[in-house]
Amino acid sequence: MTTTRTPEPSAAAPLLDLQALVVAVRRRRRLWCCLALLGLLVGAAVAVLRPPPPTAVTKVLVTHKEDQPNDTGTLIRTDVELLGTTRIADKALRALNSMEKPEDFMRDYRGTGLTNNLLRIEVTGDSDAEAVARAKALADAFVDDHVRRMRETAKAEAKALLDQRDRMRDELGKVNKAIGDRSPETEPRDAASIETLFARRAELNSRIADFDQRAEEARIGTPRLVAGTQIVDAPRAVRHSLPKTAATNAAIGLLLGLVLGLAVAAVGAVVADRPVLRREIAANLGASVIAELRHTSLPSRGPWQRRRTRAARERLTTTLARAVRGSTEPVSLLGLGCARGTSVIAMDLARALAAEGPVVVVDGLPGPPLAGRRPEPGDPTVVSGERAGATAQRELRLGVGSVAPGTAWTDLPYLGSRTVLVVRAGHAGAAWLHTVARQLADQRIAVLGVVLIDPDPRDRTDGTLWDGTDIALRGRSERPARQNGMERSPRWAARVRDTDQEAR
Repeated sequence: MTTTRTPEPSAAAPLLDLQALVVAVRRRRRLWCCLALLGLLVGAAVAVLRPPPPTAVTKVLVTHKEDQPNDTGTLIRTDVELLGTTRIADKALRALNSMEKPEDFMRDYRGTGLTNNLLRIEVTGDSDAEAVARAKALADAFVDDHVRRMRETAKAEAKALLDQRDRMRDELGKVNKAIGDRSPETEPRDAASIETLFARRAELNSRIADFDQRAEEARIGTPRLVAGTQIVDAPRAVRHSLPKTAATNAAIGLLLGLVLGLAVAAVGAVVADRPVLRREIAANLGASVIAELRHTSLPSRGPWQRRRTRAARERLTTTLARAVRGSTEPVSLLGLGCARGTSVIAMDLARALAAEGPVVVVDGLPGPPLAGRRPEPGDPTVVSGERAGATAQRELRLGVGSVAPGTAWTDLPYLGSRTVLVVRAGHAGAAWLHTVARQLADQRIAVLGVVLIDPDPRDRTDGTLWDGTDIALRGRSERPARQNGMERSPRWAARVRDTDQEAR
């Protein structure tokens, strides 16, 4: 009995790869760093070019008859809203003999409740003296309005109590008159009625005394509330420190610019869909990453980098020479997003292979031709793409071309039937990488591997494919994958670092 092993279903790809997103955002650090720097400069410039207007501040203690220890601040919030009314603004403007409209003046001040009974008033003006005068007039207008409202409330309450007392006195007079009309010789049956009148008179006397007391308390409580409502902090000009304001605005601008830059970088990375991780590039191209090289290692930017650059390029050349040595078919290097770097890598590889035999470099790159450049001593022969067929059969031919948009796909087989793709990470979208894989498969060009330029230094993903034929959209080349009767094992990605460590 034969059993068939069912392959395990592959895990579904996540809707959003956070690792790839973080790497893509980190690679665009120039964008969000520039926006953060721009925000810092704009914040500092705003503090210098638009300094805050002269401001005065004062504090007013406001007492309320309804004050309670557990008050949640409702009364002081009411006072803040009353401060922002045209009645108080108009009263303050009349005290200042100003012709300004109350609606315009209300935009120049604001109130803030600090506690349940403490109100802070901030007023701006054309100068410090004007701001102080405005603050004093506004505070006085608010205190006068508050005192007037408290007095009117107390007067209305006292009047209501006294009116109620007067009604009780009128009723008391009627009860006294009814008692006086009774004769001493009243019959026993009327004794209960007389007793009721006496009880009613006592009740009315008690209530009249109570109303008198409450009315007196209402009058006495008003002076206490009036005396408690006062200006406790005299109006004074607020001193603004330009360095402190500039530093605060610059910090706010830096934070806003950084957040905006990170958001733009993240959205751009999601929309562009440009793979940056080794595993993504290998999966989209259907080929393993065999080597990596930092983008800064191609052109040397300073004397201190020359040794590091030379070591990294030598390791890359050794890796590529090991991949193409012994091939009986022409090999090409096809660049995507790094034409200059591809030509530099091709010339280094050709010089390394020239020690074992003659090498001809076929230039199929767009732009300035390699064939027209000035050769250096020991450089291999470089011919243009039109002369590719004229090279001798005994010479090892190394083609150099491009798979960027606009590539003539039918010309690629003349550069080499086997190729190494030189791809810059994050340059092309996933759709174009799929297109490259399809076109190379259609042209029956076998991909030996991928050289990744400018990879993320913190990328720890695997760029090795164990079964590339199931990943390519139209299948890989039909060339046999066996050497000496054994299946060829996949290559592990070799990381070429800009340090003296050995390549992994």
